[in-house]
Amino acid sequence: MSCVRLGAVGYLNARPLVYELNGGSQFDLRFDVPSKCAELLHEGAIDLGLIPSIEYNHPITRGEYAIVPDLAIASHGPVASVAIYSNRSIQDVRSIALDTSSRTSVALVRVLCKRVFGIAPLLEHRGPDLNEMLTVCDAALIIGDNALILDGDSTTEKLDLGEIWARTTGLPFVYAFWAGRHGSLSARDVAALQGARDRGLQHTEEIAREYFASAPEHQDMGARYLRDNIQYSLGAEERAGLELFYRYAVEAGAITRAEPLRFF
Repeated sequence: MSCVRLGAVGYLNARPLVYELNGGSQFDLRFDVPSKCAELLHEGAIDLGLIPSIEYNHPITRGEYAIVPDLAIASHGPVASVAIYSNRSIQDVRSIALDTSSRTSVALVRVLCKRVFGIAPLLEHRGPDLNEMLTVCDAALIIGDNALILDGDSTTEKLDLGEIWARTTGLPFVYAFWAGRHGSLSARDVAALQGARDRGLQHTEEIAREYFASAPEHQDMGARYLRDNIQYSLGAEERAGLELFYRYAVEAGAITRAEPLRFF
């Protein structure tokens, strides 16, 4: 039986999904930033990617992907690791520097600017350095571990995009899920991925300790984040939130068409 090539996100929030997957012969696992996971999947360099949810609608691969059922990286409120930082009121923001590690977060910014904030800022791609970003733009999008451990100073407001989405829509937000081309996974593979998630959720403190082994001061925060902020299911509510996001993303011009959700 061939080994399934997995491309996972390197951030802390993905670790419970891949718990103990690295030690066997069923999967060959690599870690990258979310946008790179999507790029590798689109190119066929991996069989299954933990891709930003917006990438499911990529024009080059439209209709080619299926989603692994009941697995996602989602939030039902504050997410803590996807945020806009600004030194002024969001209604006064005219430019936003974007951490483009995940196109889903960029699309979410566009949706919230149009539907919630009522602004049409200039969006500029920048590396995830908050001080530098705020020297060239009014606000900055930071995601992943950088946002999780970034406190900012007393003049910098942090807008948690997961919290704003949930408060506005009443639904969860889905940041990423496992996806691959139809036929690339067996039922055994799907069961193994679901089992890895179930085991990982029983070991969040251990995962946080190992992940922040060189920064013990972050370990308790990391465990709370995995336990309280991130959800790992893709149930009816998450699917409803995902479909609403796709509809809003079309309206905001982030994608041209929303693909129906298809599952392995």
